[in-house]
Amino acid sequence: MSATGMVRGPSHGNVTDVAALVSEWLTWRTAMERALYGESGFYRRGERPAEHFRTSVHASPRFATAIARLLLDVDAALGRPSRLDLVDIGAGSGRLLSNILACLPPGITSRLVPTAVEIAPRPSDIPAAITWRADLPDRITGLAVANEWLDNIPLDVVEHTADGVRTVLVDPSSGSERPGAEPSAEDRDWLDRWWPLHEPGDRAEIGHPRCAAWASVVGRLDRGLAVAVDYSHARDTRPPYGTLTGYRDGATVPAVPDGSCDVTAHVALDACTAAGERAGATATLLTTQRAALLALGLSGARPPLALAHSDPRGYLAALCRAGEEAELTDPSGLGGFGWLAQAVGIPLPPAFATS
Repeated sequence: MSATGMVRGPSHGNVTDVAALVSEWLTWRTAMERALYGESGFYRRGERPAEHFRTSVHASPRFATAIARLLLDVDAALGRPSRLDLVDIGAGSGRLLSNILACLPPGITSRLVPTAVEIAPRPSDIPAAITWRADLPDRITGLAVANEWLDNIPLDVVEHTADGVRTVLVDPSSGSERPGAEPSAEDRDWLDRWWPLHEPGDRAEIGHPRCAAWASVVGRLDRGLAVAVDYSHARDTRPPYGTLTGYRDGATVPAVPDGSCDVTAHVALDACTAAGERAGATATLLTTQRAALLALGLSGARPPLALAHSDPRGYLAALCRAGEEAELTDPSGLGGFGWLAQAVGIPLPPAFATS
């Protein structure tokens, strides 16, 4: 069917009767922006990620332990400044910062400025020391962490049709799709470099809004380290039909941008890497969560069985930690997340030298 006549429902490839639709056709980027961050959007109204999908932060406090070690390494590289920033971008419930604060040595907390960047209201149960704000700080000296933030930066979707590459339009009320105009010059430039389409039916998610968002983080570093942790893919292994999906109540659901569910797409972290370097990054590591967490001291190794006889309670605690670390580093699960670490004015932490 020609591009101008095709309309699809929320499941890719399903044809929908045009006459039956009462539609407001939007680009995916606009629809995601409204659905997630509009006046009554999914995140604006205070939905918590842990209620809808499993994150490393909520899987185990051992994730915060690893980030705390990373913060100490950054602090040492900075020469232990009088002010040390710790910025959690897309902080959700604030649990990551709370858990990090709980496992830091006393000597650092008097210099630490922990900041949660989050548009949802501040929870009542987080430490008073944490600053809660809706936008990024102007300048950062220390560590900035964006854990599962970039995948929620709205973006456009394009498809290679019989009439060429077209921007995909979506009806927010149903998730139905139809082809729109040709991509902009900016979109085409990004596609040509990072996600070229070859055959009719191929789809891509235009990642330059994520690149710009990440560059805005790196560009705010006076000195320090920025880390992005997310679902990701690389240029040689882009999924041919894209990754756009929804989450609600712990289940994967169709990506309907009506505000009822999280709408997300995997991140082209390799493209973000280049954007960070243009923004001033002086050192870069692109790796997996498994490799990064192993380098930061997590192993998932079971405690020796002899400990069960000499210290049964200690053995059970160690076994619990091992199980949590194994989940965080599982290459087919959370351990398969991409980690992008970019430094400005300092070397990468020593632990990352072997990642």
